[in-house]
Amino acid sequence: MGGDGFNIDPWSSTQSTDYSRIIEQFGLSNLNNLSIPQPSHLHRRGIVFAHRDLDLVLDAQKMGDSFGVLTGLMPSGRMHLGHSMVIEQVKWFQNLGGDVTIAVADLESQATRGVSLDKGREIALSEYVANYAALGLNPEKTNVYFQSTRSEVQRLGFQLGTRTNLSEFESIYGFKGETNLAHIQAPMVQVGDILHPQTEEFGGLRPVVVPVGVDQDPHLRLTRGIASKSNWFNIKANSGPGILIGLSVQDENAELLGQQPNGRIDKNKVANIFGMIVENLVELGFSDINSNPKQGTVVVPSATKKDMNAIRMKLLHLERRLGGMGLLAPSSTYHHFAVGLTGDKMSSSKPKTTIFLDDDITTITKKIKKAYSGGQSTIEDHRRLGGNPDVDVAYQYMMYFFEHDDDYLAEINSAYRNGKILAGEMKQICIDKATEWMTNHAELRAQTAHLVTDFLAEDSR
Repeated sequence: MGGDGFNIDPWSSTQSTDYSRIIEQFGLSNLNNLSIPQPSHLHRRGIVFAHRDLDLVLDAQKMGDSFGVLTGLMPSGRMHLGHSMVIEQVKWFQNLGGDVTIAVADLESQATRGVSLDKGREIALSEYVANYAALGLNPEKTNVYFQSTRSEVQRLGFQLGTRTNLSEFESIYGFKGETNLAHIQAPMVQVGDILHPQTEEFGGLRPVVVPVGVDQDPHLRLTRGIASKSNWFNIKANSGPGILIGLSVQDENAELLGQQPNGRIDKNKVANIFGMIVENLVELGFSDINSNPKQGTVVVPSATKKDMNAIRMKLLHLERRLGGMGLLAPSSTYHHFAVGLTGDKMSSSKPKTTIFLDDDITTITKKIKKAYSGGQSTIEDHRRLGGNPDVDVAYQYMMYFFEHDDDYLAEINSAYRNGKILAGEMKQICIDKATEWMTNHAELRAQTAHLVTDFLAEDSR
């Protein structure tokens, strides 16, 4: 949520597209300072425009370490082009070496949309996973699970509920007194979805990235905050040189960290914990370590911001050995909204706003011909003033989905702006490209239909 009519939430039918303001207001980072390996067309064209801690994932990839990718689906409608944009990003991460986890939000769909678990399963497999196979996800490196069959997700969501409260939900989501309780429960189940791939049973401690549209950022902010509040060791930049490490004393770790029930401090336990911290820092190669158990801090003067991720991972492993959860805040990437055919938000519940992946060519042609145009009202004015590809839906769909040749896209962009290509001609180009893309996709879906069950995790078969 945001003030002054600035709205970002997972359920609104209208969303802000002021992406510069979104980056500033919600503390995102742009991609300018990152080296993106083998960038996809979504990266090259600035459609994926921001991130949180993507550098953790890219560093892991560069070092050959494991990392995960998580996304989810709501089994209540048909899959459309907007959904395929997320899968393109998931596939990109998978091709870089990431293992993929896909959550089927069947519990949320049942609670908020009245879809039975059996119907949700049918929709998930036939409408979504079948298309994922056709879009090129590798079933050997993908695990699709259902919220209703994975108890770890529900347990983790319930357990971490102690790290938040209704006030935070009101601040993040804008919930009010009349909010349905299912909408309050759903985010905590999603916290379990996002964090459980880090548990030992489902992949172990590693960076996990969640590619989303900016409307889903509230879920990421909630999850990142909860994960950080659960950590036993606080790591931050020191007020002087280096990195500062402190203890986070909580109910479950108080005795271990030396805080006795009577309020006194067990100095031996405190010294033991600080000894472990120093030992782990030495293993990372640091020697200038100032440990001060009395003040409850460890300072590493020579450590820089670049060292923070390695220190954090090392101490999360230590936390796990000591019995803690050791959860790393999830990374995330953010993409622009794909505009609907009518110029509004793309939505499964509004068929006129989008192209579904099972639409026939006749339907697709009609939809594109009726799509919002960036052309002028008359041919004469268009030849003189040119069109605006920035709002022209036919052009936008080629940029987002149907055309991977950057040079060709730049060519028709310029020709449209200069009035050399008319609005109707732009729509026909899009129709031709969409026909080719959709025909190919239908063929791939038929060829990969036998792979659908191979995507399912063991607990969801």
